[in-house]
Amino acid sequence: MVKKVLIVDDSQAELRLIQSFLQQGGFHSIGISDPTKIEETIEEERPNVILLDVVMPQRNGFQACRELKSQDLYSKIPVILVTSRATPSDLYWGEQQGANGYVAKPFTPEELLDAVKRLA
Repeated sequence: MVKKVLIVDDSQAELRLIQSFLQQGGFHSIGISDPTKIEETIEEERPNVILLDVVMPQRNGFQACRELKSQDLYSKIPVILVTSRATPSDLYWGEQQGANGYVAKPFTPEELLDAVKRLA
């Protein structure tokens, strides 16, 4: 069975890049650029893993992760933060919000796929 990955990133270029890496790795991906539509998309698509950018308008990835992890309906879905914010304090803060993994931009296809395979 093909695993499904939800990608949330406000950059269309990043979405397409991540989708191409995931496709090469044998995953099915759904990309959205509006972080306010995460829950709606989860309900429709039932992803196995969520890749979440941190720096986004309206709702940043830290907020979205914290909110997802606080709701029983979504808390079991692994969340990987994929971001250029990769200082030790950013990593710590991501863990505090409930993130299950962290991939720093720029990343290689192998780094991204390894993180997804570990949690899918």
